[in-house]
Amino acid sequence: MSPGPVVASAHDGAAPEAPPLTTVYRPSEPVDLRQTLRPLQRGGGDPAFRSVGSEIWRAVRTPLGPGTLRLRPVAGGVDATAWGAGAEWLIEGVPELLGRGDDWSTLDVSGNAFLSDARRRQPGLRLTRTNEVVQMLVPAVLEQKVTSVEAWRGFRQLVRAHGEKAPGPAPEGLTVPPDASTWKRIPSWEWHRAGVGPQRSATVMRVCAVAAGLERTLDLGRGGDEIQRRLRSVVGVGVWTAAETSQRAHGDADSPSVGDYHLPALVGWALIGKPVDDDGMLELLEPWRGNRERVMRLIGGSGFSKPRFGPRMTIQDHRSH
Repeated sequence: MSPGPVVASAHDGAAPEAPPLTTVYRPSEPVDLRQTLRPLQRGGGDPAFRSVGSEIWRAVRTPLGPGTLRLRPVAGGVDATAWGAGAEWLIEGVPELLGRGDDWSTLDVSGNAFLSDARRRQPGLRLTRTNEVVQMLVPAVLEQKVTSVEAWRGFRQLVRAHGEKAPGPAPEGLTVPPDASTWKRIPSWEWHRAGVGPQRSATVMRVCAVAAGLERTLDLGRGGDEIQRRLRSVVGVGVWTAAETSQRAHGDADSPSVGDYHLPALVGWALIGKPVDDDGMLELLEPWRGNRERVMRLIGGSGFSKPRFGPRMTIQDHRSH
């Protein structure tokens, strides 16, 4: 796979941007873009992620600077185009982003009718590996112990205020998230106004203070105890947050999100027809140890939903306190 530059026209009166880089990734197995990249979208208004027809756009803070990546399916593969200082890094990362290195051959779900059917209906599902630790970790911290609605609202507000316009002809509003040093400079009153309490904002500060070390966990592979230990060495990053991060950043196939408000019941209803707690979820997943996150993704992408009854989590608004 070798990217070939394509010259882009500059806007009248504006300094010309560097030409974009393009490539076509042709995987050995089919890849479903939406199913594979769905975990990267933080709500429908995510300023760093956009679906436009069959295309997916991402705004990324790469080690080389801001970049925009556009992905769209073509015959036999995926067309990728990248703009900005991070374009080369983004193009090089396309294969892992779309599942290269994600080996499903050790997952045998033939003995479970629900999972067997879910796998049959999702042949293009792959586990992504973004190679972006801080960009995956910060929104996971913001999602701690609050509803997705509240977390995504705060994330949108902060990224729009402190990120930067995505390079290239990106969709309106697509925004590159702040880098670690910018996150650290956000004043306390802006966190408060975004509905992010002091415990979560302090955790983000600690994450960003050791950002370089956290990024080096990518050298340890696609998962495992050492990656989890290093992520959790930051005060405020627990089991759930570390798993949510390694699933996306590292492509971790065996990191179920223990401590999630909804997942244990979903897994229980899907596999045995009744809700379970975290311990029960882990017990149900144990036969597929090594592939537990793959099983979770199969359940999540199957369209199955648990019965709608029981207590609902209250949406809190820290901005009024």
